[in-house]
Amino acid sequence: MPKEKEGSPAAMNRTAVERKSDRELVATRTFDAPAHVVFEAWSKPELFKRWWIPKSAGMSLVSCDMDIRTGGAYRLVFRHPAFDQPMTFFGTYREVTPHKRLVWTNEESDQGAVTTVTFEERAGKTLVTLHELYPTKAARDEAIAGSAEGLPEQFAQLDELLAGGE
Repeated sequence: MPKEKEGSPAAMNRTAVERKSDRELVATRTFDAPAHVVFEAWSKPELFKRWWIPKSAGMSLVSCDMDIRTGGAYRLVFRHPAFDQPMTFFGTYREVTPHKRLVWTNEESDQGAVTTVTFEERAGKTLVTLHELYPTKAARDEAIAGSAEGLPEQFAQLDELLAGGE
């Protein structure tokens, strides 16, 4: 994973990732922006595409469809040069509370998590908590070995975007 530049917002705001139970993974980070701005980076496809994929992964997000409303759906299509076929992730938004909370399902397999992201504003900064609940411990462990390892890098990229450095 690339190092965060000393003195940058990403270096000051560390991402904490922990296993809360056999089926849960939680990541937290404070961003130097108000909740409505951070929420927009999660809910507007043109912003989401700029930070969601860790640069070190060598992947690209070739399609990002997001209908951000309770009952709406999303579909993300990724491409990696090492694979012939694109990877598609999709699900449904169970809850959308603007500037406060997003809950979505990950339906691309029967081992997909339910993801909850909360946005808690404190003195102009926003604490983001990403909580994933998996159907089994094995599914959680597989996610940790895969995409969850990229969360600190993803959140650092979001910090850069919010600071105008993307």
